[in-house]
Amino acid sequence: MLGNLCRLLGARSPITRRLVHTERKVRVNGSDLNIVESGSGERSLLLMPGALGSAWTDFRPQIEQLPKLLPGHTIIAWDPPGYGKSVPPQRKFGLEFFREDAQTAVDLMRALDRPRFSILGWSDGGITALIVAGRHAEAVDRLAIWGAGAYLNADEVKALKNIRDVAKWSPRMREPMEKVYGVERFPQLWAEWVDAACAFYDQRDGDFCRAEVEQIKIPTFILHGKKDPMIAAEHIPWLRERLPHAKYYEFPEGKHNIHLRYAEEFNKLVADFFNKKD
Repeated sequence: MLGNLCRLLGARSPITRRLVHTERKVRVNGSDLNIVESGSGERSLLLMPGALGSAWTDFRPQIEQLPKLLPGHTIIAWDPPGYGKSVPPQRKFGLEFFREDAQTAVDLMRALDRPRFSILGWSDGGITALIVAGRHAEAVDRLAIWGAGAYLNADEVKALKNIRDVAKWSPRMREPMEKVYGVERFPQLWAEWVDAACAFYDQRDGDFCRAEVEQIKIPTFILHGKKDPMIAAEHIPWLRERLPHAKYYEFPEGKHNIHLRYAEEFNKLVADFFNKKD
């Protein structure tokens, strides 16, 4: 009977709308950006993926599970310009690419008529989220990040250079990105990203967003996988010192992808945080 009722009500009804997602392109600054929306709440939560990441590669458990945990929110996951299905444009890297993504994210939410929103940012998306929160305080309600640092140190540069050549990766590690970008394009794009990240160290003392972090006043949640091999341990105390009121949670056995490896626990933690209205 419930199945018949849902069919009669249609996919747009409030009962079923929370249980499905929609995927579409949105015109922003001359580019068609791919987004995935789920949930039906008035409040907005933007999911920001990591390097070369997209809505589905980086956030499937969040797209599928968070609407039930955050009934007052609409969940919006995006593919940044040049990533995932937001191609064209061709991805361009430079010393401003994080700030450019941050501005584009703000413009995207304005285009969706959701000018005030919260952010869930992973890795590169966490850096971008810090910039948005620091530069656009009027736009952001709450912020949760993990796997992100405000700068790059010498050890991290060395580690990135060691994984620049994807031919040295295992097929299991390459396969998800090869499906998105193709066997030929993925190595090129990854090498461009590594070179761009290292340029921050060579030309800007590794600085991604130190100044923006100092400007953040909104409620912030820092999550961390204690065994994360992708960021130096020093980033966590650095962030906590500058965001003294930030909530903190650590996964003792967690690595870089705590939101995927521990999806159920992670989603409950961030849902509790975003459900607050202070």
